Amino acid sequence: MNAPVDAALLGDLIHAADADSITKHVVGAVISTAEGHVLLLHRSADDYLGGLWELPSGGVDAGETLTEALHREVAEETGLTVAAIGAYLGHFDYLSKSGKTTRQFNFTARVTRESDTVKLTEHDAHLWADRTEQERVSSAVRDVLAIWREKTA
Repeated sequence: MNAPVDAALLGDLIHAADADSITKHVVGAVISTAEGHVLLLHRSADDYLGGLWELPSGGVDAGETLTEALHREVAEETGLTVAAIGAYLGHFDYLSKSGKTTRQFNFTARVTRESDTVKLTEHDAHLWADRTEQERVSSAVRDVLAIWREKTA
């Protein structure tokens, strides 16, 4: 994992999103094992974007930094504890369920122990995805994973 993301970069990311009229910020975490497996979460069929496999991710609350949100969202969605946030892996934009223009900022994250049991609260399944299984995600997340593979090669 690369050096931690610095505060100046985080500020620049928010400033650029504001300049692009982004109204909602989301963070996503690429949590991987030494073998290159990545944690993916599955949205239930009756949820917005149901059936989608995605990274652990979620909205940034008012007054919260991107890194604070990443720690909180990973804990809420998986029960895992983020030990360190590493490289910024880029972003992608989409419309949220409420129609807000949303930008998801993606980072590598190391958890205290990936062998800990994943405890789902908002998804119906999880998978430590190998390279082939990682293709189940959206094209936007595939692009993020390609950047992650380049940075970890």
